[in-house]
Amino acid sequence: MFRPSQEAFLATMIALSVGTPLLGLNGCGGNMGSPAPPSTSTPTSATYAEKFQHIVVIVQENRSVDNLFRGLPNADVATSGMNSQGQTIPLTAIPLETNFDLDHSHNAFEAMYDGWKMDGADQITIFCSKGATNCPPPNAPFSYVDPSDVQPYFQLAETYTFADRMFQTNQGPSFPAHQFIIAGTSFPAATSNLFAAENPDGSATAGAGCAAPPASFVALIDPLGNESSTIYPCFEHSTLMDLLDAKTIDWRYYAPSATSIWTVPDAIQHIRNGPDWGSVVLNQKQVLTDIANNQLAQVTWVIPDGADSDHPTQNLGTGPSWVSSIVNALGGSAYWPNTVVFITWDDWGGWYDHVPPQIYDYGYGFRVPLIVASPYAKAGYVSHVTHDFGSILKFIEETSGPPSLGYADARADDLADCFDLNQTPINFTEVGAKYDAKYLLARIKAPTPPDTD
Repeated sequence: MFRPSQEAFLATMIALSVGTPLLGLNGCGGNMGSPAPPSTSTPTSATYAEKFQHIVVIVQENRSVDNLFRGLPNADVATSGMNSQGQTIPLTAIPLETNFDLDHSHNAFEAMYDGWKMDGADQITIFCSKGATNCPPPNAPFSYVDPSDVQPYFQLAETYTFADRMFQTNQGPSFPAHQFIIAGTSFPAATSNLFAAENPDGSATAGAGCAAPPASFVALIDPLGNESSTIYPCFEHSTLMDLLDAKTIDWRYYAPSATSIWTVPDAIQHIRNGPDWGSVVLNQKQVLTDIANNQLAQVTWVIPDGADSDHPTQNLGTGPSWVSSIVNALGGSAYWPNTVVFITWDDWGGWYDHVPPQIYDYGYGFRVPLIVASPYAKAGYVSHVTHDFGSILKFIEETSGPPSLGYADARADDLADCFDLNQTPINFTEVGAKYDAKYLLARIKAPTPPDTD
């Protein structure tokens, strides 16, 4: 595996460690290797450092904006789409739980994108669950989730800020998407010009990242869009966690298992094999008890179990309750007045979306939802500003003080249009949900594996 030496890496981190103490923001795009266009951010007041002491990033799975937020007021959501035959296909309501999944590999992105025409969703492969009947339904990718199944998401989006121009930074599935969420890149090494493009082959259930079986590999994509090489899925480059460490800002990453392709720290060698692995909590439910016990870290990532993930064929319809249980725990705690919660989805999941992304190297991908919940989020606001995973990284960097990683965060805006620091803080209202935290904590069920396609 090609990577910089540990000594060079540590020297880089020491150089980054000079700076400011916790928590200062300046404003909501990514440099993944290409020249960065000018940011659209507007610098804002240094009082962000006073407003935000805790940042929570909740990452759900595999939904596009058109698929999950049909009918959200003021949001740009389509009611139909075009297929490869030039036919207009109405989007059809489905439940959150389905007996089929859709290909969301890089090739599936290329098929649906079709050179900006956005007419190839009908070319995406459909995977039916074992024993499924009446599968696949007609025009399966042209579907939207019945809003009654996801009302907690609608309540959050209508109470706080919803972004309808939030783009997945990469053009593929979960493994590289989660890499971008914590590091702004899926480079296997800091000096690489290749990106990890797909899920590790054959290892999604047996292990991923640095814990993957020896024969595991992940496809790499070059600047011309060719997947012509592979590498063992254990990488070495800096992440946001390293920048936070250098500022002595505490962080925690909650996930259901070490070997999931969604558990990104497992794929970063110096984290998986170093002291930072102690900040990875392999029990995602512990975030609820840590909030209750006043043990919330300053920066937190929360990864769901498959049952609560919204992932087709795996979820049990409990994802909206899972997310609302975390927000309700924060809202009922002393943390709420100085906390911001970002709720996003890691990739589009193969579902139709009508907005073509701007292309930069191996990005952008298609739109994914983003909800920004905070007493200082604009109330009932829909952001039409371009954001991506790098925007969340940049927000954390500018709020916490670390320098830029220099990847997707360098081009990104920092979500400034989503906040109004001068507004009267929004009083927290409990998010209604089918299941509460007590139910979710008491549920005894083995963690389900992540997607394997």
